[in-house]
Amino acid sequence: MSFAFSIPSLPDPIAIRVESGSSLIFVGANGGGKTRLAVHIEMSLGEKAHRISAHRALNLNPKVPKISESSALQGLRLGSIGDGIGLIHRPGNRWRSNMATGLLNDFDFLVQALFADQANKSLVTHNRVRAGNLAAAELTKFEWLATIWERLLPHRKLAISGDDIEVSTGGSEKSYNASEMSDGERAIFYMIGQTLTAAANSLLIVDEPELHVHRSIMSKLWDELEAARTDCGFVFITHDLEFAASRVAQKFVMQDYRPTPTWVIEAVPANSGFSEEIATLILGSRRPILFVEGTEGSLDAAIYRCCYPDWTVIPRGSCEDVLHSVVTMRKNANLTRVTCCGIVDADDYQTEDVDYLRNLGVAVLPVSEIENVILMPAVSRAIAVSEGFQESEIANRLSSLQSAIFDSLSTAKAIDAVVTRYVKRRIDRLLKKIDLKESENVAEITAEYGRQTGELDVTAIAKGATDRIKGAIRSSDLPALLANYDNKALLALAAKHLKQTKLSSFESWLLRVLRNDKIPELTAAVRISLPSITPR
Repeated sequence: MSFAFSIPSLPDPIAIRVESGSSLIFVGANGGGKTRLAVHIEMSLGEKAHRISAHRALNLNPKVPKISESSALQGLRLGSIGDGIGLIHRPGNRWRSNMATGLLNDFDFLVQALFADQANKSLVTHNRVRAGNLAAAELTKFEWLATIWERLLPHRKLAISGDDIEVSTGGSEKSYNASEMSDGERAIFYMIGQTLTAAANSLLIVDEPELHVHRSIMSKLWDELEAARTDCGFVFITHDLEFAASRVAQKFVMQDYRPTPTWVIEAVPANSGFSEEIATLILGSRRPILFVEGTEGSLDAAIYRCCYPDWTVIPRGSCEDVLHSVVTMRKNANLTRVTCCGIVDADDYQTEDVDYLRNLGVAVLPVSEIENVILMPAVSRAIAVSEGFQESEIANRLSSLQSAIFDSLSTAKAIDAVVTRYVKRRIDRLLKKIDLKESENVAEITAEYGRQTGELDVTAIAKGATDRIKGAIRSSDLPALLANYDNKALLALAAKHLKQTKLSSFESWLLRVLRNDKIPELTAAVRISLPSITPR
């Protein structure tokens, strides 16, 4: 079976089809019309749709009065019980006449449906056994739910009687009532129950499936539920890129929404050159993309996001990864709607290299690595000022910090260690650029490889780096030194001399004030120290 619906879009509506046993994911930012789209799909499919709202109550009451299964299912699917209640009443009864923002409060109906299913199947088994038929009992939805729930939460066990639900912890005889479950336990129970009780051959529309569920079991939960209901289709509407990337499904990015209603939706390309998570983030961004070195959650990313607030910053690891990302995105026809740039560490690029990178859309930092920007005089001064020091004390602290930085390179061994790291990076950069595609045999490969690697004069490179570092030391030129000196320990010196604290505390403080822009003077000083870039 398949489920077909159309999404209003410009210039033409988008036709969507979901097959039974398969899934579709819409990813969108806040304000992107995700819930409105869920409502639109539900209204389009009528009784075939079973929507689970993001705005859902999770109060589990196992003591709820027991009612007939048909009444419980009617309440679960339509919002109320009674003769003459039909699909036309669902918006008013189930959604309180507000289908987008009304609180979905149907946990009681769900529990009643599960208890009624258990009672009916138990009675069938009882009557069959009394008649001498010893065939295996049919699995109740409660048993099915408990099996899945306990696989996801192996340290917990459900004990379901004819009128109550208890939870016990692994290896313990003690138990607690289901009404006392944690938010995560109740959310998992609710999602499993909703999926198992949905009508046969339904399309389940799940708005924000990630709510209250830990990332470590999100994918496992929906693996279980999709496997349990192969007669159904699933539509997930989420802002969680990690969840979206983890699923095997059709995937769309919601870029914009207008109340007409009209959505701007784009399919995530299968071969973009990026992971699905990154491709989805790029397509869903309302700002230009800035690829930078570093990792997600690092101080690097915080500095870039603080200083380039009009960009979507995506850390890509190494310099080569940044270059590859910028080139890939600009060449990909599926991604040309979004503009991008990149920023890489200084790493002593020559003038021709800087020009080449600029033409690609990649800017070069004025420092060897982004953390060094904190040690630039203007930035260090802003930190000292924020501590409330008088001008004389500020001068003393900046002077002592600069002296400590230069003193860390007071020996030939210390300088050699910096130069050695630099030479290794230059060799690595060259090896990654070697192009042998024109070579047609081993002899030609050998000759071409020798020619290209022979262009690298290791001794001259080392001497140039050494001369630059020693020159900066002789002239006490801190910015020049920071452009050539890569040493994570330098930030610890800033922590000690500017805030008299440990490195971990200093980094936490920096992350906090940069993310929240609590010290505008500091933010301004960092921004001035970094390259100015323009979307292309």
